[in-house]
Amino acid sequence: MQTDQLRALLAVVDEGTFEAAARRLHVTPSAVSQRIKALEHGLGRVVVRRALPCEPTEAGEVLVRLARQQHLLEQEARAALAESAAPRELPVVVNADSLATWFPGVLHEVARWDGVVLRLHVEDEGHSHELLRAGTVLGAVTSTPVAVQGCSVEQVGGMRYLPVATPDLRERFAHGRGVDWSRMPVLQFNEHDDVQRGVLRRHGVADDAQPPTSRIPSSEAFAEAVRAGLGWGALPEAQCLADLEQGRLVRLGARERVDVPLHWQAWRLRSPLVDRLTETIRAHAPTR
Repeated sequence: MQTDQLRALLAVVDEGTFEAAARRLHVTPSAVSQRIKALEHGLGRVVVRRALPCEPTEAGEVLVRLARQQHLLEQEARAALAESAAPRELPVVVNADSLATWFPGVLHEVARWDGVVLRLHVEDEGHSHELLRAGTVLGAVTSTPVAVQGCSVEQVGGMRYLPVATPDLRERFAHGRGVDWSRMPVLQFNEHDDVQRGVLRRHGVADDAQPPTSRIPSSEAFAEAVRAGLGWGALPEAQCLADLEQGRLVRLGARERVDVPLHWQAWRLRSPLVDRLTETIRAHAPTR
């Protein structure tokens, strides 16, 4: 594997076509094609699906990750030698609730680092792993403890969710000392959101008998929809404590809560910048 071959592969994957990759690398499309073919011949397997846009094969994803790692290390070396003023990129994926609650502390820290730019992706756990496997990001905040190949994983904290609703909504669907979970409108972040469904299952409501459900795919808008009385939802504790103290929201069950662990997955790479980011995330992640 030669450096120019890996750079050609990375350019093709990022740009989507051999022609666009050639413009990025300031070479001819034929030169890009020759480098990819030489890489595939040396490996004995195809690394790029020739489609629109071009996509890496499973073997190609491994090499794309390697190419991005090499690029990061090269940037760090040039910065250490004061040879380059180009900013070093930190592509990271984080879930929406973390970004809306504790991750801004990380942003404030990174803002003080010289020569660094942050590339944030906001995705759920399933797509986070795809981005890690493809080498699109170097790290992910996720609830999943299973490491993607080539990455290390550690638990850095946890988030507590509280099922809450407006006092009016709770009163309308009061049932004995609790509420009628089978009828009270509920909110859902997206099709992958299982937090509310888990609460309903514990109260005997099957997945195929869901109450009226509104989908709100934004952490801030989701919390606002709960405050508006559109339905009940499980909010991060940090997002609803003030509303609970002031009586705008009430808890649905004094002991009802959902604890979700937070894990940090990152490239298994000796990089001072990645190590610094890891320490920052450890320092700001909420503990449970």
